[in-house]
Amino acid sequence: MRTRRSNYPNSNVTIPRRRRRQVSNIVEPDIRIIVAPMAERTMEELLRAHLGQRYEKPLFLPEINADHFEIKTNLLQLVQANPFYGRENDNPHAHINSFKRITSTLRFRNVPNDVIKLMMFPYSLEGAAKTWYEKEPPNSILTWEDLVTKFVNQFSPPSKTTHLKNEISHFTQKFEETFSEAWERFKELLRACPHHGFTELTQVDTFYNGLNDNEQDSLNAAAGGNLLSKTTREALNIIENKSKVRYSRNKPNASRINATSSKTDERIDKLADQLSTLVKIVSKKVVTPAPVKAVEESCVTCGGAHSWYNCPD
Repeated sequence: MRTRRSNYPNSNVTIPRRRRRQVSNIVEPDIRIIVAPMAERTMEELLRAHLGQRYEKPLFLPEINADHFEIKTNLLQLVQANPFYGRENDNPHAHINSFKRITSTLRFRNVPNDVIKLMMFPYSLEGAAKTWYEKEPPNSILTWEDLVTKFVNQFSPPSKTTHLKNEISHFTQKFEETFSEAWERFKELLRACPHHGFTELTQVDTFYNGLNDNEQDSLNAAAGGNLLSKTTREALNIIENKSKVRYSRNKPNASRINATSSKTDERIDKLADQLSTLVKIVSKKVVTPAPVKAVEESCVTCGGAHSWYNCPD
């Protein structure tokens, strides 16, 4: 600290001198984290990052407030006994119904049945169906209804539904198919497409018109003359009862055709045998004629066996 003289005499006042503010010339470095884009990262880096991510399941399970809750191994084995593979002929609706029948018997305290079904359903999938489930986005399935909707839409798309509806509406009894077999096949088509939209009246009418003439007559006879005179429920009961009589008229068309064909074959064989017998008989009766000797002229003079001009007399 320095002193400066004042303009006043006999005054010695100390006045502090201002200091110059020093500005630092040091520049702090600008630290930035530069992340290489995906295209510039090596495959090893990408694979390491992918393997390091935690696998998250498609199901989002709510918190279970239950003590000692555990799904036993035998229950999982029961579900795995009849898996769904996702093949073309596999029926997702039938699989859902079968799975619900198994899990509907399970009861755990403070655990909703839908949560049990969500936990056990993945164990019922194999093949393409299991691959589909594992590729679903994480936590994209929140409820049992979400799972059923996604599952059915995946393995029963609108195109397949349209195809099944066409098969139902154009149902026809096959050759050599009994009444019982035709009815079971028709019901299987209905089960394969539960959202077909056909009323019971339409179902009865479609099945009846798809039968052959003999089965239609038999069905009308079982209905007391005319199936259309019955209610829809009565007609269904008549059809169901008739289908249980499996050996009353087993394959009528085929039996008639086979019987007619066998009789025709027997007749042809008999005619062939008769014709062969006739040929043998005729061949035995035909005798080869003896050679005809030339008859010489008799002589008019002496009656000898020579010509008149050769007669010695």
